[in-house]
Amino acid sequence: MQAKDYLKYIAEEIHSAVFATIDKEGRPVTCAIDIMDYDENSLYFLTAKGKNFYDRLKANETIAFTAMKGKDTLSSVAVSVQGQAKEIGAEMLPALFIKNPYMEKIYPDERSRSALTVFEIYQGTGEWFDLSRHPIERASFSFGGAQQKTDGYFVTDKCIGCKLCYSKCPQKCIDITQKPVVIRQENCLHCGNCFEICPARAVERRYGGDSSCF
Repeated sequence: MQAKDYLKYIAEEIHSAVFATIDKEGRPVTCAIDIMDYDENSLYFLTAKGKNFYDRLKANETIAFTAMKGKDTLSSVAVSVQGQAKEIGAEMLPALFIKNPYMEKIYPDERSRSALTVFEIYQGTGEWFDLSRHPIERASFSFGGAQQKTDGYFVTDKCIGCKLCYSKCPQKCIDITQKPVVIRQENCLHCGNCFEICPARAVERRYGGDSSCF
């Protein structure tokens, strides 16, 4: 899928997400927020100016959220995003209310909506994690000009071809038909078993902001 497809899935298929922001003491705070629209490079949500969430967004535009869809863990798709959000004002409010008509029950008239403002997540990176597939499916994406991050476990030329990594891999996502063996990143859980068991220390961990929890 392209970045726009992930953004569309977040807005239209999952819709509600748990956001993390930082308070005045530097502590993380979470809250549930609906993603109300998207385009090729951005996601959009709204909040009221009187909320603490608004104050945290204005103080630090760096945000992170995770959104999930599924009946249970093994049927779930999770999408996590880290990025930058900026206030763009009330111009989009009418369009967001048309696309999300349930908002009229919360803010029923123009006077009550005067407290609302729209934020745009204009740049970010994300991770798609699908537990409904076997082996699991994961993918990284970026939007708004952000640089896509590379993380996970990778096998170097130190590999001796012992295949112990494969024996401990829960998803069996290591191609052992070649040397060095190759970890299929799109199926990797990032559990670290291969790193721990490798006698040649041929597996290296690269840090890029892995946001999956399973």
